[in-house]
Amino acid sequence: MSSTGYREFTHSEPMQSVGFLLLENFTLISLASAVEPLRMANQLSGRELYRWSTLSADGGQVWASDGLQITPDTGVSNAPMMDTVIVCGGVGIQRTVTRDHIMWLRSQTRRSQRIGAVCTGSWALACAGLLDGFDCSVHWECLAGMQEAFPHVNLSTKLFTLDRNRITCSGGTAPLDMMLHLITRDHGRELSAAISEMFVYERIRNEHDHQRVPLKHILGANQPKLQEIVALMESNTEELIDLDELAEYVSVSRRQLERIFQKYLGCSPSRYYLRLRLIRARQLLRQTNISIVEVASVVGFVSTPHFTKCYRECFGYPPRNERVISDNKRVGKVVVGVSSRRDVYLKLGEGGGESTLGSVK
Repeated sequence: MSSTGYREFTHSEPMQSVGFLLLENFTLISLASAVEPLRMANQLSGRELYRWSTLSADGGQVWASDGLQITPDTGVSNAPMMDTVIVCGGVGIQRTVTRDHIMWLRSQTRRSQRIGAVCTGSWALACAGLLDGFDCSVHWECLAGMQEAFPHVNLSTKLFTLDRNRITCSGGTAPLDMMLHLITRDHGRELSAAISEMFVYERIRNEHDHQRVPLKHILGANQPKLQEIVALMESNTEELIDLDELAEYVSVSRRQLERIFQKYLGCSPSRYYLRLRLIRARQLLRQTNISIVEVASVVGFVSTPHFTKCYRECFGYPPRNERVISDNKRVGKVVVGVSSRRDVYLKLGEGGGESTLGSVK
């Protein structure tokens, strides 16, 4: 063990270099979320496990979307050999990708071990043809446009995706989870867990976690009745509303309701409602210490065995696994401090204004 309390790293372990290509109007939070885990890995290990640099097309300053100006370390023509190249995208990605970016990124497939992107940066990789046949994540605002423009890219609503030597993720803090996952691969779970603790990060999300995609983004403004029905479902996860009642609320027939859900969400109303309740249950299991029996009740299940069966069918494992930190599974923490039914409703209420999970589909 080193003086920092973490295992010593032998000098045979090579230092890895990471280059961040900054596109105009990139999101600063995504860049910081990707860089900071590397810095902390070095600090906690007492070794230079990672070295990083920032790049722009010509080496000139680049504006972030929040108005801050960043002076990169170098231009792409003078960039050193790097193990990993990550494109940092942001606002108006369709207008910020240039031919120079595309040509340079194509050249990196022969020089770098991994090519990746954060936020909307996946658009640049797709423009360069580097995501054809690959699974890919991107910020949800870019999903519809990419699906239309790049039919050979396998888009996902996942927070991040690791497919062979392509690493892509959505925006905000999602790069933090992706980089912690890579650090776990490179140097073990102990180091990534320690980094998470230093950042007061409650749970390292994994490859199976999805972005919250606003339903209005999926549907546009053309289906107000469907949005109203889903809002009613979200507000009534314990005392369930009968589907006939839901249809009556928005002045459609039960058959019309079934058709609308099938057409726009690819499932029946009952299936959507069930999935919505199970997602709420997962939030409570991860964020509170109330019993599984009470969680089942809060999301409208009379029978705990039935809840467990539905949960396993939905997520692939039983509810109790959400509270087990396994050496063979994800690293996570349960936040203690919610112990009463009243507190449960307060916790659910915190998410009341959040957008519907588009990934329910």
